[in-house]
Amino acid sequence: MRIAPLPSAALAAVATLALSACVPNSTDGSDGIAVSSTATECKVSTDTVPAGPVVFHVTNDGDDVTEFYLLAEDGLRIISEVENIGPGITRDLLVRVSEGSYLTACKPGMVGDGIQAAFRVTPSESTEAPMGDREEQLRAAGEQYVLYVRDQVQTLVLKTDAFVAAYESGDFDTARALYADARVHWERIEPVAESFGDLDPKTDAREADLAQGEPWTGWHAIEKNLWPPAEGFDLTAAEQKALADGLKANIATLSDEVNAADFTLDASQIGNGAVGLLDEVASGKVTGEEEIWSHTDLWDFQGNVDGALVAFGVLRDVVNETDPDLVATLDTRFDNLNALLAQYGSIDKGFVLYTELTADQVKELSDAVNALSEPLSQLTAAAVL
Repeated sequence: MRIAPLPSAALAAVATLALSACVPNSTDGSDGIAVSSTATECKVSTDTVPAGPVVFHVTNDGDDVTEFYLLAEDGLRIISEVENIGPGITRDLLVRVSEGSYLTACKPGMVGDGIQAAFRVTPSESTEAPMGDREEQLRAAGEQYVLYVRDQVQTLVLKTDAFVAAYESGDFDTARALYADARVHWERIEPVAESFGDLDPKTDAREADLAQGEPWTGWHAIEKNLWPPAEGFDLTAAEQKALADGLKANIATLSDEVNAADFTLDASQIGNGAVGLLDEVASGKVTGEEEIWSHTDLWDFQGNVDGALVAFGVLRDVVNETDPDLVATLDTRFDNLNALLAQYGSIDKGFVLYTELTADQVKELSDAVNALSEPLSQLTAAAVL
């Protein structure tokens, strides 16, 4: 999936509403939008609707269970979704959307990025406030961010399983190729993982973080084995298997935690998580200390920025009412940082290794992170106070 900065229009938060009745389909969306999902297609009866409540009538015309998503334009932030649609079944999704650019997506088999298409919401002539009251906006923000976290962890599980399988089988070339791409999904939601006791250090501790005699497990122990230093870092097959099994188990535990029925996130946790993600960039990625063996720091860097941007996105409408100047500043500084990162590659095409950057280029990235960190630290207060 190509990761691009979210334009301001696509960051408009929406509230998921309870569906009380079905309405007929129409080609302009006024009475509902028909969606047909098959193994190869996601047919949506219209790609443009006015702002306000929208009903998607999603029919599974394929042979496998499917899902339907309305996504922000970047393909990361989930506005709303309907899951577990069996063959021949129709389920309805009602959302209230504000003006902006979005994506529709069907996920046959409920895996991967899905079959995506552009979806545009135009201004509405209605005088009704499109977003509801502040409490509703904050509730919707929390629900959206939980959906995002679960989606990222679902992909993390799949990609970690593939990485672990290659590593454990001794196919180090494949494992090296899969390593950075899998870790992106961890980096996007790392503050959530940090909330579950010792799960984060067991999964993501760097060698320099360890106390004397503390066992080293997780991503970076495997990283050192895949990209050994000159003095070597040889492990037995049993040791490699233990690392692989441990990493897979830790990611499975994370999946269980975020998919629990009582897993919730409020606006303060989301805002503070965004700040934490930028702190991760400043403390490890900019210094090149996070991926000291593989030098794939820019993948992690982009993952942290993606996660912070999504967190800002779900809170954006609330903050725009309390501090529009802060929103404008954050829009500009996220855009600037993403533009700098784009000079060195992308997640889908790959980045240059961090060791290939000059000292001036590293300083330019560091300055952009610092410029974003200060206004981002104001996000939580602007959202909840």
